[in-house]
Amino acid sequence: MSPAPTPAVEEARGEDLPPLRFGFVLSPGWIFGFVVCILFALLCHGLAQWQWDRRVEVMHQVNRVLENYDDDPVPFSQASAMFTAFDTEDEWTPVTLTGEYLEEQTLVVRNRPRAGRPGYEVLVPFRTQEGPVVIVDRGWLPIGSQPGRPDAIPAPHPEAREVLVRVKPGEPALDRDAPEGQVPSIDLARIAGLVDGPVADTAYGLMVEETPAPEVRPNALVEPTLDEGPHLSYAIQWYIFAAMGFGVWGYSAWMRARNDRADALEDAEDDGMLAARRAPRPQQQRRRRGGRPSDEEVEDALQDVTAPRG
Repeated sequence: MSPAPTPAVEEARGEDLPPLRFGFVLSPGWIFGFVVCILFALLCHGLAQWQWDRRVEVMHQVNRVLENYDDDPVPFSQASAMFTAFDTEDEWTPVTLTGEYLEEQTLVVRNRPRAGRPGYEVLVPFRTQEGPVVIVDRGWLPIGSQPGRPDAIPAPHPEAREVLVRVKPGEPALDRDAPEGQVPSIDLARIAGLVDGPVADTAYGLMVEETPAPEVRPNALVEPTLDEGPHLSYAIQWYIFAAMGFGVWGYSAWMRARNDRADALEDAEDDGMLAARRAPRPQQQRRRRGGRPSDEEVEDALQDVTAPRG
């Protein structure tokens, strides 16, 4: 008798198999695993929403750049509120300032890296003809040969009377000390105590150009980026991770059910082979030594010969 086919062979032949049984998923261990998948999915959802919120914030910034950056300049007389009561929708708006620089009150902002290089930014107060003093960021300077200060600070043209700037909000205060003539950040409230006159304390201006222009000026600051960053792809990845958690749980359950069925078929196959081994075998008629037929064989042969034939 040929051995019974194994489950793998039965599947290869396309033979009927009993259905997979998943009753074990109701056991405490499998329920706990499913709860872990749910908690992991909620965590991934929270992280995905965090990335999405960051993307929305970046897109708002990009849209402000697209809407305001290349607009026609607005005179300070019409845009003074942008510096004294800043609104985020006004960021990057070009504004024309008319007045004079207060060069002797120039300040340097520390720790302003650019393209991986340490450096500074140069702040020069500009007294507008309307009265308020606007802090103008004239650009960037690399770190000098002496630590703690740039080698030289290019001055504005002595006859400069008009400056084109773009509006930027003031920066938060930093709990750091700075040498005389320097500040740790563009904290306008702190700068107001170092400058003569009423200082616009909610926004400052990034210099675009000044008239007349000096021969040497600080390096222009980097233009704002329009790249939204990888936040959208990160959000999608977190949702994929959440789905993978349930996928791993489901695949594990399918493999367990498949293995249980295979074990059951193997057990049934082993029981069938054992029963076949235990079945009584037909007794063979004995022959005398020398190959001569026994008396029983002779009688059977005579009965076959003498039996009437129909």
